[in-house]
Amino acid sequence: MRPFKIGVLSDSFRLAPREGLRKSKEVGASGVQVYACQGEVSPEGMDAAARKDFKAFVAGLGLEIAALCGDLGGGFADEEKNPPKVKKSKEIVDLAVDLGTRVVTTHIGVVPEDRNANAYKTMLAACKELADHAAKKGVTFAVETGPEKAVTLKGFIDAVGSKGIGVNLDPANLVMVVADDPAQAVHTLGKYIVHTHAKDGVQLKPGDAEAIYGGAPGIDYNQLFKEVPLGQGGVNWDEYLDALEAVGFKGYLTIEREVGEDPAKDIREAVKFLRKKIGA
Repeated sequence: MRPFKIGVLSDSFRLAPREGLRKSKEVGASGVQVYACQGEVSPEGMDAAARKDFKAFVAGLGLEIAALCGDLGGGFADEEKNPPKVKKSKEIVDLAVDLGTRVVTTHIGVVPEDRNANAYKTMLAACKELADHAAKKGVTFAVETGPEKAVTLKGFIDAVGSKGIGVNLDPANLVMVVADDPAQAVHTLGKYIVHTHAKDGVQLKPGDAEAIYGGAPGIDYNQLFKEVPLGQGGVNWDEYLDALEAVGFKGYLTIEREVGEDPAKDIREAVKFLRKKIGA
């Protein structure tokens, strides 16, 4: 039996937060990842009493919060836009502490290959500030894979040099956007992996990561890649899970479903798929 737990990004159900949590329990998950950027579940949407109540609600369902998603959009490559993003990201880290989780995931933008690029230096400064804040709180600020190959991301995280930074490994993003091998990515990023997304996909043709993640006008994502149910895409799940086990990861495989007309059905099938793979 592989040493992983199955989670669900509860917002994938496209329901109100608490309904998404109930649905996550219903389909058989043991943990959840929750978006924490706006609305009811956000720093500004929850006072101390609301945080205590929400944490109790999750526990009452027999779930644990595997991670919060703190993706504010656009990454951290624009120095002028960073101050409010960094401030709110710190608040999301603080919210994570109050809700009883130790991981906040986000996209930081596309890490440039050139370490002398202004964007690289700007992203590095922002991520170091956030990682240092997270470390003080006992939280990991986890960068989601996808916009760049794993070796580039590892170099960036090494450069940040903080105990508060880590990786949320999304194997489908690596396949769909940069055609990177997820199993090899695990070995490259191993010591930094604190959370994963269980998602699958195929690349239809190469695209520009900056355009894809920046939402460039006129970009047709359907021509570039396709998210598909687990086991039907380019992720070799046996190799990938073997790699996670080999590097000592024992955390969550959190199902994320961003497309499809019936996410509940897809997520339920994904839970069954993962159970078979991990021997649960």
